[in-house]
Amino acid sequence: MIYAVANQKGGVGKTTTAINLAATFAQAGERVLLVDADPQANASTGLGVRPGGAEASVFEVLLEEVDLRDVVRPTAVPGLSIAPASRDMAGVSLMLASAEDREWRLRQALEPVLSGDEAYSFVFIDSPPSLGLLTVNALVAADEVIVPVQTEYYALEGLAQLLDTITVVREHLNPRLRVAGLVLTMSDPRTNLARDVEAEVRSHFPDLTFMTVVPRNIRLAEAPSFGVPVLLLDPRCPGSNAYFDLAQEVVDRG
Repeated sequence: MIYAVANQKGGVGKTTTAINLAATFAQAGERVLLVDADPQANASTGLGVRPGGAEASVFEVLLEEVDLRDVVRPTAVPGLSIAPASRDMAGVSLMLASAEDREWRLRQALEPVLSGDEAYSFVFIDSPPSLGLLTVNALVAADEVIVPVQTEYYALEGLAQLLDTITVVREHLNPRLRVAGLVLTMSDPRTNLARDVEAEVRSHFPDLTFMTVVPRNIRLAEAPSFGVPVLLLDPRCPGSNAYFDLAQEVVDRG
């Protein structure tokens, strides 16, 4: 199963969700691959891999210069590997502008790791905060999309456009694609704002919104600076518990 974690808005907990869901699935005994498709490379650094240097990344994979299996690296979580990003990926749209298969590059690159004895059971793709070629590649490669939604003003801003893009990709490029659900993030239930935003999102998308709400949590915020997911930093904190509950919901909906 391949999940794209996507939202065209930045700062909504997208990378945090991708890292911690992937880590939770790996901790449950699955072989999991996290593909960092964001030029900011935050998923890579959040798992202890610094962008740059001579080692290849997803950028070279998309240009078909290297095999995806050659860029995958282990992480501190047993069973979890990462295909890191590089900041060069910001120019991939220009470099692939005339390529007829440009929307399919990531899907084609993933095919060798989806079968055989060493296949990954789950793949998570961290998408950039835009609806450009990299996000389209993630949606074409994915079976399902998880959409983090921050419980702040303008939470619904851009959601309609994202869902329209998903519909277009489904109709023209990837008929199996569906929305796994919306996950409310960075919530402080003590505030009226968080409660009001949650009620608004649930009223607009009652069937799509996960029951789990990811709270604002200092350990979640600190984990990237240690290069580990929160379950390794503090497995009993509210953030870790929330992603465990979310992972269970994702499995139940799958």
